[in-house]
Amino acid sequence: MLRCLLFLTLLLSAVVAAPAARAQDAVHRCTAMDGETVYTDKKCEDVGAMDRLPRITPEGSTSSTGLYRGTCSRTLSDLVYQITAAVDAHDVNRLAGVYDWSGVSDAGANRVLDQLEAVVNRPLVDIAPVRPAQPVTDPLGGNVVDANSDGYYPQTNSQRPIGLRLEQTLKNSATPSRTVFGLRRSYKCFWITL
Repeated sequence: MLRCLLFLTLLLSAVVAAPAARAQDAVHRCTAMDGETVYTDKKCEDVGAMDRLPRITPEGSTSSTGLYRGTCSRTLSDLVYQITAAVDAHDVNRLAGVYDWSGVSDAGANRVLDQLEAVVNRPLVDIAPVRPAQPVTDPLGGNVVDANSDGYYPQTNSQRPIGLRLEQTLKNSATPSRTVFGLRRSYKCFWITL
């Protein structure tokens, strides 16, 4: 009788906890194109934003097992996830899997792998998008200061990221460290470069 009562209590607590777990999964923390943090119940890509440090869940997907994924990062959010997963797992091979190796020599590849290994061995604090520099404007008139006078008109909406900045700390320290990866799009996939 006591076993049956214990089983029913556990079953009831699982039923009560299930909707709460689903409700927690419904909120996404995203970064908008202007760098502001946005909370939404939709996918970040649906609102024109990018995921902020998506962490690996213990039950995770098959990509967290270390096996071949078979796909590439088609969205920036997926690329940020792959970078985060590689750093969290201290897996330089996984980070190298999202690196654009085209045109890299053997000696260059060894240097890049050494740099990637240093990145995965440092704790990750944040991943932020890097955008192109905005044109310099005259504070009095608001006109674009252009030495070339090529007729450039400033853009009203934010430009797409050209890189990802990894904010980290040095191992066993609070000293900040920063790595900037360039973004390259090839074969409808996003890749990182140094």
